[in-house]
Amino acid sequence: MTYEEAIAILNSMTTSESLLRHARTVELVMRAYADELAQNELQWGIAGLLHDADYEAYPEQHPHIIVNILRERGEEEVAHAISAHYTKWGVPYNSLLDKALLACDEITGFIVACAQIRPMRLQGLEVKSVLKKLGQKSFAASVDRDEVKIGAELFGVDLSEHIGFIIEVLQAHTQELQLAPQQQQV
Repeated sequence: MTYEEAIAILNSMTTSESLLRHARTVELVMRAYADELAQNELQWGIAGLLHDADYEAYPEQHPHIIVNILRERGEEEVAHAISAHYTKWGVPYNSLLDKALLACDEITGFIVACAQIRPMRLQGLEVKSVLKKLGQKSFAASVDRDEVKIGAELFGVDLSEHIGFIIEVLQAHTQELQLAPQQQQV
């Protein structure tokens, strides 16, 4: 599958600005990890980009629609990773790709939520601040803290280092992600 085909699939089912940004942020983090671990960057990026592609259009069937589309296109590894990106679905974690997607999904969304409430957004965001917010169950309450913990463990990364890695990746794309510091009003 080409990147352009993946974008077309995403755009055919997703219009929400926040969900499109989430897809892009997880894609960026997955690509960075693929590069770091000498994996297939395009494949990992597409897994990140499409993991929630059907969520807006088919919330009750998520992730079955996107998984079936990928399987029909012969993208079994990406389809399996997407089918496993939530532990409560009971799908086994067979590959590093499966574990990486699980590890990157919830925490990347959480880090973006942390950045959005700060005037400086991602600039200067520290790991300790994210960890502190993780302890506040009322903040970004929809983020499953167990998934964050289990994901890091399965992927074999220290949670603090993982958060730091993700922050660095996202900081390199602050303008695109609209997470640059807010302009002062004069």
